[in-house]
Amino acid sequence: MELALIGLGKMGLNMATRLVRGGHRVVGYARSKETVDSAIKNGVDGTYSLEEAIGKLTSSPKVVWVMVPAGAATTETIEKTAALLKKGDIIIDGGNSNYKDTIKHAEMLATKAIDFVDCGTSGGIWGLTEGYSLMIGGKEEVTKKLNPIFETLAPGKDLGWGRVGPHGAGHYTKMVHNGIEYGMMQAFAEGFGILKGKKEFGLDLSQISHIWQHGSVVRSWLLDLAANALDEDTELTDIKPWVADSGEGRWTVFESIDLDVPAPVITLALQMRFASRDVENYPARMLAALRNQFGGHAIKKAE
Repeated sequence: MELALIGLGKMGLNMATRLVRGGHRVVGYARSKETVDSAIKNGVDGTYSLEEAIGKLTSSPKVVWVMVPAGAATTETIEKTAALLKKGDIIIDGGNSNYKDTIKHAEMLATKAIDFVDCGTSGGIWGLTEGYSLMIGGKEEVTKKLNPIFETLAPGKDLGWGRVGPHGAGHYTKMVHNGIEYGMMQAFAEGFGILKGKKEFGLDLSQISHIWQHGSVVRSWLLDLAANALDEDTELTDIKPWVADSGEGRWTVFESIDLDVPAPVITLALQMRFASRDVENYPARMLAALRNQFGGHAIKKAE
């Protein structure tokens, strides 16, 4: 099967490479010439414009997988791609789009009789070798046409992927997946922080992470990754305590509010990421000032 993959960032390039290795023809496009040149070395049929990429597709319907940052970039790419396609062609959004935007994209493309599929994609940089978890939304008759692509990208032909519902359902499921991920990551971070804090025991955090990998209730891929990081540097001295968020954690919290479904762990995990970026930490300064005002408690002066 052939498809065009628009957006050859780290994940997009790895996906294209996995597809090529699986016997598919992939026409790739990215804005950067260097990125396209790199993709060509991996067996991708590289192109240097969106028009060239679409034009190189020979099968019908044409299939275009969009893998660009969520928001305006995705909307712009989908609109430009749609203008180059015909009735019955298919656009897949494999990025981290907000499911509400996804529904709008599906409605817009329906007016042009272009089919649309949203595919929440998880696997990161490990997907090339381990396969990707794919959460797919769209019409069943359309997604079935794409099964060979999904089967190749997934960990196994019948493992780690599936259509979960109509348009928007794929990205909605991926959004909640990432929210859960926030909570799990925060729990591991806090746990290892508590272990590190017990100085008198001289605990070897790398050793403990490997003990937990076997037979433990908390064994998981995230724990495996924690073990990798601790093996490299138990103190994590070269890593700045600044944590970004992709947006999906926020959307999950917003959704919990809209649905009146409590999500304290995910919400607090998101808030802790915000806290990690607050170099000034004005709220903490205010807390110290208030303690001094009402109780005369000592204040540590800024250097």
